[in-house]
Amino acid sequence: MRRVVIHWGISSFFGWGVYGLNLALHWARDPDIQAFGSFPIQESQIAVDRLRRLSLDEFVGRSQWLGEHLAARSGKTVGLDGPLLAALGNDFRISPGPHQVKLEGKPDVGVVFFEMPQLDAETIERARAFPLIVCGSTWNEQILREYGLTNVTTVIQGIDQSLFHPAPRLGTMGDRFLIFSGGKLELRKGQDLVVAAFARFAARHPEAMLVTAWHSPWVQFARTLDQSGKAAPIPYDAAGKAVDNRAWAKANGIPDHQFLDLGAVPNAFMPPILREMDVALFPNRSEGGTNLVAMECMACGVPTILSANTGHMDLVDDERCYPLTRQSPVAGAGAGVGDTPGWGESDVDEIVDTLEWIHADRAEARRRGLAGADFLSSLTWGHTAARMKRIVLDLD
Repeated sequence: MRRVVIHWGISSFFGWGVYGLNLALHWARDPDIQAFGSFPIQESQIAVDRLRRLSLDEFVGRSQWLGEHLAARSGKTVGLDGPLLAALGNDFRISPGPHQVKLEGKPDVGVVFFEMPQLDAETIERARAFPLIVCGSTWNEQILREYGLTNVTTVIQGIDQSLFHPAPRLGTMGDRFLIFSGGKLELRKGQDLVVAAFARFAARHPEAMLVTAWHSPWVQFARTLDQSGKAAPIPYDAAGKAVDNRAWAKANGIPDHQFLDLGAVPNAFMPPILREMDVALFPNRSEGGTNLVAMECMACGVPTILSANTGHMDLVDDERCYPLTRQSPVAGAGAGVGDTPGWGESDVDEIVDTLEWIHADRAEARRRGLAGADFLSSLTWGHTAARMKRIVLDLD
């Protein structure tokens, strides 16, 4: 049995957390893997059914034991007797983790979803020092190979097909035309383009409603949306600690009755919401991974509009989604490397035209939605966990 430490938080509410949660679930009864979590596990962050929670008991117990051990070694370096799967940021550094303990695995394996293709020399050298880096998209791997790195592979994130799959709608919103937008508010995710396009579409279609899952504790990322100049400035609450999403929609010309903010929704509660949607819209400028929220929409059979850039390219196909192909290159840190393009700026006119197309041809939209669900049926968390297991077991 190979011990492995997952070095990031476990949660039902954000991308990395869902990734770690599903690795823990799929490795819970695996005779070849004994997984630990290095970050404290908060029960309020684990929103799963009782059977799934029961299967996590041993993982949670091992993680608590490891946490107590690390607390006693605060500020020190702790060597592990197995691999460390370490979440890397755009700078390719390993977080010190709880209690400022530096963990050293046998070996350290970097897991990365980086969004900025322009990497400085120090970052490249840090990346080169890992025996292996697991990328969340083909685009990430291509960028690193453009810099001459060979210690890289790609493992696509998965979806839980037992939750995210086509099924009948309840029709709770009647004949409203529902457009979904998800992901934490930030320039990279392109919600400024969403509100700009929806305001125009909604003026012609009073039955249209924008349904958003933009909740995020990271207010500093929301402020980056003000850089584009394509939407009204982001408004905050009196304390400046939370975005007022409804006020922002209204400032962009979207009436209250055409906007619904879902707030923080656990991952397992999203499928019945997504299945009510007529379309999902993701004009994202950059995705280091494949965009987990977009994958879940497609898996539910929702007709999905995707910017044809970066990590989205692992999902994009005319037969299973609606690609936004008018992509203007972005200069600066988002610029491409070698022959690999970088960030893309989607065209608001194309977004509006695509929404009109879907609104007018529901049969074609349903066909593409089901084709997307069929494609996503092979990209499950079980497949992801199996790939990661093989990597762990093959390490020297």
